[in-house]
Amino acid sequence: MRRIKEVLRLYFEQKQSRRLIAQALGVSPTTIGDYILRAQAAGLGYPLPTEIDDDELNRRLFPVPPPVTLKRPEPDWPAIYAAMRTPGMTLTLAWQEYKGIHPDGYQLSWFCNAYKRYIGKLGITLRQHHPAGRCFVDYSGATVDIIDPETGEVRVAQIFVATLGASNYTYVEATWSQRLPDWIGAHVRLMAHLGGVPGVIIPDNLKSAVTAASFYDPQINPTYRELAAYYRFTVLPARAREPRDKAKVENGVLIVQRWILARLRNRRFFSLADLNAAIGQLMRDLNTRAFKKLPGNRQTLFDTIDRPALSALPDTPYEYAQWGLARVNIDCHIEVDGHYYSVPYRWLRQQVDTRLTDTVLEVFAKGKRVASHVRSYVKGRHSTVAEHLPLKHQQYLNWSPERMSRWAEQIGPWTKVVIDRLLAARRHPEQAYRTCLGVLRLGKSYGSDRLEAACRRAVHVNALSYRSIQSILKTGMDKHPLLIDSPQTTTLPLHANVRGPT
Repeated sequence: MRRIKEVLRLYFEQKQSRRLIAQALGVSPTTIGDYILRAQAAGLGYPLPTEIDDDELNRRLFPVPPPVTLKRPEPDWPAIYAAMRTPGMTLTLAWQEYKGIHPDGYQLSWFCNAYKRYIGKLGITLRQHHPAGRCFVDYSGATVDIIDPETGEVRVAQIFVATLGASNYTYVEATWSQRLPDWIGAHVRLMAHLGGVPGVIIPDNLKSAVTAASFYDPQINPTYRELAAYYRFTVLPARAREPRDKAKVENGVLIVQRWILARLRNRRFFSLADLNAAIGQLMRDLNTRAFKKLPGNRQTLFDTIDRPALSALPDTPYEYAQWGLARVNIDCHIEVDGHYYSVPYRWLRQQVDTRLTDTVLEVFAKGKRVASHVRSYVKGRHSTVAEHLPLKHQQYLNWSPERMSRWAEQIGPWTKVVIDRLLAARRHPEQAYRTCLGVLRLGKSYGSDRLEAACRRAVHVNALSYRSIQSILKTGMDKHPLLIDSPQTTTLPLHANVRGPT
C-alpha cells in the first residue's frame, strides 16, 4: 500500500503528471491512472485521514464486487426423469427440447451433469432405468395361511408379484401353488388387469418358467413358451444367481411384504377369493400412494408411461394347456394322465408331443397335429378312433391278436385262455395289447411253468388282469394246490368283480 500512498502524494500534493509519476515509481501509466480514478471515486485525496489504515484504504479502493448471477431457467427434472424411461429417449433430445423452450438456458454439458446429480439424490429403487412395457415377475417368499372352514385344515397360499419396470406399478395375487397351472393363470389375469400385454416379461428361473437354466441358452417351459406366442411377448429369463437382473421385482416383493402382507398378518382367511379381495384393496392403495421424491404415484406413471407401450390383448384369454412327450405303443395308443388315447398307426413307436387342456387332448408329430380327443378323466380306459387302427394292415405292424394267441399257446393252454379273454373283452383288440404283453413277459421273470400255473388259478378265480396274475406270482400262490371243487367257484357266475375263496 506504500506505493499507492506515494502515487496519491505525488499526484494530489505535488501535482505531478501521471507519466512522470510512472517514470519515478517504475509503474505503468495505466496503473497510475487506475489508482487515481479509484481514489477519486472513493472521495480520497492526500493527505489521507488519520483513521484510514492500510486495510481500510484497500477496502475503499478495491471494493469486492457483488456476485454476478446469471439466472437461467431450471429444467423440470421430474418431468425429464419420467420422459427418460420412454423408449428412444436420450439426454441430448431432452436438452434440445429444453433449449427449444428456453433458448437462454444451460448448455448440454451442464445439463447432463446436473441430471446425474439429480438422479443421485433419488432413492436407490428409483435410480434404475427400464424402458416402458417391461415387466418383472416372481413369487414372494412369504406365504399366507388359508383355513378350510369345514375341516379346519390350513393350506398355504403363494403370493405372485409383477412389477412394471418404468412405472413401478405392482400387481399382486394369491395362488395355491407355484406349479405350472397357477403360474400360467397368474399371467393371464395379470394381462387382463393391465389391459394390455408387456413387450418383455422377465421371470426368475423357477421350473414353471425355465426347465433348464443356462447363461447362453435357457430352455423355456413349452407351455410358458406357448403362452408367450399367444400373447406375443418375449420371455427373457434372469440369469441364475444374478439378483440384479430382477432387482425391480425383488424390491417389489419387499414392498409387497411390508405394505400388503404385513397388514394382513392378523387377519384370518377362509378362501382364496377372500384373500385376493383383501390383497386387491391394498394393492390399489399401494399403487396410488404418492412418491416421496417424485410427483405422482405408480398409477399415474403407469397411465402415462407403461400403458401406451402395452400391446393389445387377444380376443379371448389363453386356455391353459400342459405340454408333454409320449411314445406310441404297439396298440396305437399313448398314455396321458392315466388314460389311453389312440394315434394313427403310421406313428407307431415314435415319440409325439401332447397338448392337454381341461377339455381336449391334442397330439402333434413333427409339428403337425395328427390326433385330437375329448379329454377323459377316467383312469385306465381307452379313447379310440377306429380310423387310427390298422384294421387291414396288420402285416405292417407285425402284431395281431393271432400272434398274441400263438405266443400264449407256446407257454400253455391256460395262458392262451387268459390272452384270448383279454383280447375279446375289448371293443378293439389293440386296446388289450399292453396288458397281453405284460402278462406274457411275466414268463421271462418267473418262468413259463409258473406263469401257466398262475394263469390257471386266475381263470378259476376269474381274476383276469395283469395285476392279479402278477400278484399271484409275487405271493407264490401259483405253487399252492387249487381247490377246483369249491362250491363258490362252481355256483357263482363268472364276473370281473367276483373272486374265488383264495
